[in-house]
Amino acid sequence: MAEAIEPVVWHVDLAGESETAALARDIAELVGANDVVTLSGDLGAGKSTFARSLVRQLIEDERAEVPSPTFTLMQIYDGPKFPIVHADLYRIKSPDELVELGWEEAADNALVLVEWPDRAGTALTPDRLDIAFYIDASRPLDFRRAIVTGHGAWAEKLQRANAIRNLLQVADWADAKRTFMQGDASTRAYERLIKPDGSRAVLMISPPRPDGPPVRFGKSYSAIARLAEDIVPFIAMAKAITEQGLSAPRIYASDIENGLAIIEDLGTEPMIGVDGPDPERYAEAVRAIAHLHHSDLPREVAADDSYLHRIPPYDLDAMLIEVELLTEWYASHVAKVNLASGAKAMFVNLWKGTLREIITSPTTWVLRDYHSPNLLWLDGRAGIERVGVIDFQDCVIGPAAYDVASLLQDARITVPDELELKLLGQYARARKEADPAFDMTAFVRAYAIMGAQRATKILGIFARLDKRDGKSQYLAHIPRIEHYLSKGLKHPALADLKSWYKTHLPHIVGD
Repeated sequence: MAEAIEPVVWHVDLAGESETAALARDIAELVGANDVVTLSGDLGAGKSTFARSLVRQLIEDERAEVPSPTFTLMQIYDGPKFPIVHADLYRIKSPDELVELGWEEAADNALVLVEWPDRAGTALTPDRLDIAFYIDASRPLDFRRAIVTGHGAWAEKLQRANAIRNLLQVADWADAKRTFMQGDASTRAYERLIKPDGSRAVLMISPPRPDGPPVRFGKSYSAIARLAEDIVPFIAMAKAITEQGLSAPRIYASDIENGLAIIEDLGTEPMIGVDGPDPERYAEAVRAIAHLHHSDLPREVAADDSYLHRIPPYDLDAMLIEVELLTEWYASHVAKVNLASGAKAMFVNLWKGTLREIITSPTTWVLRDYHSPNLLWLDGRAGIERVGVIDFQDCVIGPAAYDVASLLQDARITVPDELELKLLGQYARARKEADPAFDMTAFVRAYAIMGAQRATKILGIFARLDKRDGKSQYLAHIPRIEHYLSKGLKHPALADLKSWYKTHLPHIVGD
């Protein structure tokens, strides 16, 4: 029997109607389709005022008429994201009457906002948000006290909302307008914060990664692949990267326990133009990563006085479990090939033999996602500081070639072959100038291997995002990544693997 989730309670003092409206704005950030919000408490304590403010927020019309549904029982509004059902059940004598109202049909895929919820009986889901308003006779007439309680699945959501509210207040960002920013393929979320004076920041919401099922050695995929489990690596690496002379977001404030941080807004200027990669900007990104690679970098970095982050190794187990995503997801779902167990075992053994030389080569920070979606152009800065880096929490200690391949074989934007070779030469020159002993031949070999490893992994990841997570937009990038992999397999270091691909996935290798 599943353990019951304890409700989470949030006490809010409301000095007047403006603060009731502010509470409605906070709640509007949390609710969605199929959520239930119940309103209770004293008569005349502000339930209708709150409901009106919440509905106006959700339909994005501050002047909309939002009459009380006392006599109509239900009012339905078409919001831009989902319908809103505002119900007042005061005149309901029995929950059976809800059937006659068409309650279930109206509530389907809608936000349900209910006054007098006790009249609904068991018709309301136990996973709900209850907001109770009370009058305090000892305080001014317009003062109200709200008790917000998250039941069931709402408990965790409310706890995070309360933590966000507290962080914004402590950091002096409580008056900022919050706007959702497009997220990525991860569970992280971001909001842009804009104060009335125009100051900007980004709220990063990065809850601890739930541990997945064990897949090998009693460990989850994320543990074996050395993926960040919480926000500590991001905060620590942001500070460490800045200390090395690059531009990562400054950390204005954080709540590590709840996975929250207010960080510098580096803007939205991309590294690419309408015709693809901007050669000048990509060249600066090459210089920036070369600067890191010839620096003496620490293996432990501090997030704050209490949290020390030890950068994990990009070891053989991590690299192998990544390439196996191709046989697990891409082969059957995209290529429509059912691989026999023997073919899969041979694939792993070939990669194991190929990667062994990489594991024993010199290592550095591998930021791991050093490519166009995670790089911004900061025109007001100089030199390599013009390259803003925003995704690095999965940083590992591994081969320098990986991040160079990540940039020059960008999964989401085509880097022409000529530009790739030119940039690769610029990287080599930068490394040679800093260290005359830099071995370009060995680096090109590592570049081919890590480029092929990365392309193999991403083919599996993008197939998984489509089949498992319903994110079909990633399939558009598959042909580009197949092209990168085909190029990499031409290097002599990958001859045996090329034979495997040609046998089992011949469309990748081509003629």
